[in-house]
Amino acid sequence: CVLLDVQAACQDATVTQELLKEGFHRDLLVKVELGAMGEDVGGCAVAARTRLPPGIYVDPYELASLQQHNLTKAVLIPDVIDVEAPEYLATDLLVLLYMEPDPRCSHCFRAALPVHGRYHRPAEESEDALVVLKSPEVLICCCDNRLSVECWKPAEVEAPCSDKNVGPCRWYSVTHKPAYEESILQVPVGLRQHSSLVCVVTLLATVLCSSLILAAVCKYGHFS
Repeated sequence: CVLLDVQAACQDATVTQELLKEGFHRDLLVKVELGAMGEDVGGCAVAARTRLPPGIYVDPYELASLQQHNLTKAVLIPDVIDVEAPEYLATDLLVLLYMEPDPRCSHCFRAALPVHGRYHRPAEESEDALVVLKSPEVLICCCDNRLSVECWKPAEVEAPCSDKNVGPCRWYSVTHKPAYEESILQVPVGLRQHSSLVCVVTLLATVLCSSLILAAVCKYGHFS
């Protein structure tokens, strides 16, 4: 009976993630409800660790700007990201997203992170590429509190407990129940049968713009 009670308490955490907006530029909203386990996390840091597939990325310059205004706190691994790379040349990205208490719900935490879809190869039929985003892992870091060993297990995370800490802290993870196992991001892609038309239009536009620039230089330019 004691074992069943412990398992029931440990399985009380719920994670929900949503992709807001449409198109290439989205907001990833993560919500965590710790339930009965929330009674032991007073004064602790709660984070969500999620792995972004190659089809989606975080702009480190945008993230740095948001962190300066205390709008988002996150750690990117790796911290150097090629924002211009297409999906087929990119790699996975690990994100540790620090969460804030939700004032509308006790034992609840939430955080939002802007994410962007990468360009994909042209498709044969579908005008959308599907990017699968798995449910994140719930992590907690406590400097002075002791967590229940039945619910929380040590996690291999090399990151500070918050943006105010310098060195890495001891993080713990919990087995939780995701509201959805995965989220699907639909990224618009071009069609292969349109490639000839796109090449012709691009060439004509380039020739037209180059001609206009050359004409303006010849008319208004001053040559010695």
